[in-house]
Amino acid sequence: MSNDVHDWYTRAAILLFAIIALLIGWDVIADHRESVNFGHMAVEVFVMSVAAGGTVLLWLQLGRTQSDLARALVENAQWSRENRELLQGLGAAIHKQFDTWSLTKAEAEVGLLILKGLSHKEIAQVRKTSERTIREQARALYRKSGLSGRAELSAFFLEDLLLPLGDEGTGA
Repeated sequence: MSNDVHDWYTRAAILLFAIIALLIGWDVIADHRESVNFGHMAVEVFVMSVAAGGTVLLWLQLGRTQSDLARALVENAQWSRENRELLQGLGAAIHKQFDTWSLTKAEAEVGLLILKGLSHKEIAQVRKTSERTIREQARALYRKSGLSGRAELSAFFLEDLLLPLGDEGTGA
């Protein structure tokens, strides 16, 4: 679910809790004027307090979520800036390998989207084509590369980026 939809649902829930609290508060005032028994009023005040508490908790959660998202976006932008040169080099290496495998432009685009983690259905939506076409292009990519699937495709490009076992702390 996208963040905008999540925010919309949370804001709608906040509004709903607030409306419930206000309506119950209005009913408590009306009941008080009519001298309704204490037990009934106590239950309504309790429910109103729960609804008001739910409003506050959801409002605080929305604030934390938005703060976490903003922090993650800043960290992502910083990581991208710091690693732009490396990412461009990796991108060039991927394109060069795709050329070595003689992939068509469409197969190369599908390959990049597979490497980004998109499903065949998502790739079909992005490329505005059928999922069947994407599956055929992915099969052609795997056949031309000699790889068996998306895991081997990812491993082909990422394997050399990882440090050998035992070299984690050496920086080499």
